[in-house]
Amino acid sequence: MTLRFAAPEDVSALLSIYERYISTPITFEYTLPSLEEFARRVASVQTFYPYLVAEENGELLGYAYAHRIAERAAYRWGAELSIYLRPDAVRRGLGKQLYQSLIALLRLQGVRTVYGLVASPNPASEGLHRSLGFHRMGVQRNAGYKNGRWVDLIWFEQSIAPYVHQPGPVLPVGQLAPKDIETALL
Repeated sequence: MTLRFAAPEDVSALLSIYERYISTPITFEYTLPSLEEFARRVASVQTFYPYLVAEENGELLGYAYAHRIAERAAYRWGAELSIYLRPDAVRRGLGKQLYQSLIALLRLQGVRTVYGLVASPNPASEGLHRSLGFHRMGVQRNAGYKNGRWVDLIWFEQSIAPYVHQPGPVLPVGQLAPKDIETALL
């Protein structure tokens, strides 16, 4: 299995993986985005943050990406993580590998805190976050309405770097050294 950055030719497979989540409360979207819209989203994330795919024998098994937790300038040292896996890729440790590599890249970029927002209940995702050292911050009650019910969001957080008095800038992922990227993706 190989972890790498998503490429434009991966978008169709990524959208196919995401499609199975549309009918669940795991995503708060009601309808599947078009291929063009999904491609725009992937490209937009990649201008600054990592968008990783897991590939095995030429097939994509899942993906994970990061994005800014909120838009105001003071939030730039925090990132929200998202992960989606094919059903046959669950419970193989793939989620953990994707998250660990994603976090390693974000640390290199200068991010200090990562967050996971988990629609509740989702024991697999809650377990993944806890196994990686995330702490439950709290619950955002009735955060979304999907499939005829109100859905809570559990907020998880993890500190991934020291909180220094004068933090440096958060670098775009494209400015990281290729050697550091390679090490993070192992």
